[in-house]
Amino acid sequence: MLAILGTALSCGMGLPSSTMAVAQAPGGPGSTSSANSGLSTAQVNQAQQQLNSGNVSGSGSAVSSSAVSGSQVSSDSFKGSIVSGTATAGVMDLSLDEAIQRGLRTNLGVILQTSSTLNANGQRLEQLQALLPTVTGSASYSVEQVNLAAYGLKFPGLNPIIGPFQVEDFQASLSQTLFSLPALQSYLQAKHNFQSAKFSAEDARDMVVLTVGNAYLLCIADAARVEAVKAELATSKVSLDQAIAAHDAGTSPKLDVLRAQVDYQTEQQNLISTANQLAKDKLALARTIGVPLDQQLALTDFAPYAALDHVDAKDAFEQALKTRKDLRAMQESLKAAEAQKKAAWEQQLPTADANGFFGDQGTTVGHSHGVYTATGEITVPILQIAKTKGDEQVAGAQYTQAEARLSDQVQQVNQDIRSSILDIEAAAKLVEATKSNVDLATEALSESQQRFHEGISDNLPVSQAQSQFEQANDQYISALYQHNIAKLSLARALGVAQTSYKTYLGGK
Repeated sequence: MLAILGTALSCGMGLPSSTMAVAQAPGGPGSTSSANSGLSTAQVNQAQQQLNSGNVSGSGSAVSSSAVSGSQVSSDSFKGSIVSGTATAGVMDLSLDEAIQRGLRTNLGVILQTSSTLNANGQRLEQLQALLPTVTGSASYSVEQVNLAAYGLKFPGLNPIIGPFQVEDFQASLSQTLFSLPALQSYLQAKHNFQSAKFSAEDARDMVVLTVGNAYLLCIADAARVEAVKAELATSKVSLDQAIAAHDAGTSPKLDVLRAQVDYQTEQQNLISTANQLAKDKLALARTIGVPLDQQLALTDFAPYAALDHVDAKDAFEQALKTRKDLRAMQESLKAAEAQKKAAWEQQLPTADANGFFGDQGTTVGHSHGVYTATGEITVPILQIAKTKGDEQVAGAQYTQAEARLSDQVQQVNQDIRSSILDIEAAAKLVEATKSNVDLATEALSESQQRFHEGISDNLPVSQAQSQFEQANDQYISALYQHNIAKLSLARALGVAQTSYKTYLGGK
């Protein structure tokens, strides 16, 4: 039976080289419990912190679109998706690549951020129109009859009723702002906001990779746990059969049978819990990638543990300053705030506009004549001190906030990178230590079973060895999970999750 358990571990424990689990982080769908998934509360909290540092609207990797559209794509948005298609009758094989591609197409966070980008572009075009000529055309036809007496006009011998007569009027009007620095700065502000929204949309795609990969890895860890519990259940059944046989032969007390039966039933309960957790986490995965919840999924990506070469924190930080899209988005937001600040001061300056129209007017088309008006206008604000000062203070405060957020975010990125590197190094050591514990626990279980079978001792050491083996097994699964989540978090911290997640999870 130990051979069966070893086989299950070798097949089920190899967490995928391209997976990450959504561990109920703010913005990550799914949930875990230490009783069901084999992950301790501290480990889950650690995963939550790593994911939280990548949330689009969080205090970590914040990519706010509020300056663009007045709203934010919240981290909760990445839990959901737009379902495409209907469930099929069979089981759908799902690789990590397929899951991520589905997420990039259907994840709610990406869809909302894309909409925010379109909204920002619309606002940019609105501001651009203020700098472009506006031409309108009109045509009218009217029939009138006028009573001059109603206006106090009475002439002897003249009929006060004039008409009816008709007037046909065709006009084209032009308006053009010739000089307005506030309008120019408003356009530049909208332009930078649009650029910020585009970078935010790219960053949101990194978040989808993190979220979907994270959900996928959690399902794989759950599956490994299920297979391990099945193997442990088989081992418990062997111990129970041995205890019953020994009791029937009169060489073992009833207590050994009861103890073995309790162990066996405990493993049955664990199997129910772990299988239920796997099913729930598959639902969470389906929610992130737009798969119908009644679709049966079979995850196909399994890979052994792969170490990641040492990463220099300083070099990684320099790389992140160039590749993190949320940083570039915040830089554009800072430029937008600067343009707004300039516009607030420049509203004191004169503006120049030109307006005019040309038309053809008469009783009929054949009896008409051209008419036109051309106007040049210069507007000079004379007294609006309170408004100007107020606008300047508001714009200045927003600029200071944007500058502070960018400065803080740079340090947050540095912290995320260094934390991920520390987590990778620590998790790698945990994998080695827990793997050794599994080997030792396996040997101890085999030895205790053999001693009980030979009648040297009762089965209390067997029960204890099984408990120790299960604990070592849980810790090994958790260590593999932590190592993979740390590697994917590093890819996210560097801003390359979408393009290089395979490299980091594969340890190449």
